[in-house]
Amino acid sequence: MIRLGPEHGRLTVHTGRAGAIAKVGHDLDLEVTRWEATFADDAVALTADPASLRVEGGSGGVTPLGDDEKRGIAQTIRDEVLKDGTIAFTSSRVTPRDGGLDVEGELDLLGVRAPIAFGLELDAGHLTGRATVKQSAWRITPYSALFGTLKVADQVDVAIDATLPKESDDG
Repeated sequence: MIRLGPEHGRLTVHTGRAGAIAKVGHDLDLEVTRWEATFADDAVALTADPASLRVEGGSGGVTPLGDDEKRGIAQTIRDEVLKDGTIAFTSSRVTPRDGGLDVEGELDLLGVRAPIAFGLELDAGHLTGRATVKQSAWRITPYSALFGTLKVADQVDVAIDATLPKESDDG
């Protein structure tokens, strides 16, 4: 079994923006700083701590994001969107293919479970992958402000970029 966590790489979330005044908002780059993924012969699992979400940066908008804004956004995401709920993925099927894996399974997001599929690429001990999560499929209402004229887009991208450890735990 192979275990990965923040010491091996990054688990990130990228949000877009929507609404009538979307141009004043920011597309956000977030990092999950506490997470664990396990890879066995035919199974993949991942858990992430929603309280560990940190805003790394934002693009677009009329002004750059300062440190206070980043902290405020992260707090709002934790308090109003994720509410310290669960984030856990468990595979139901892992199919090896040239250069990686095709993974299908169930994502438990804030107590709502729904299917999701994504690919993982493996190149010389470097693992990358990306999944698109449509918030409404997990009964999450995308965050909005200013009476709904500025909101986070329904689809967010979750990505992993990690280096596999040189030795794996056989236990």
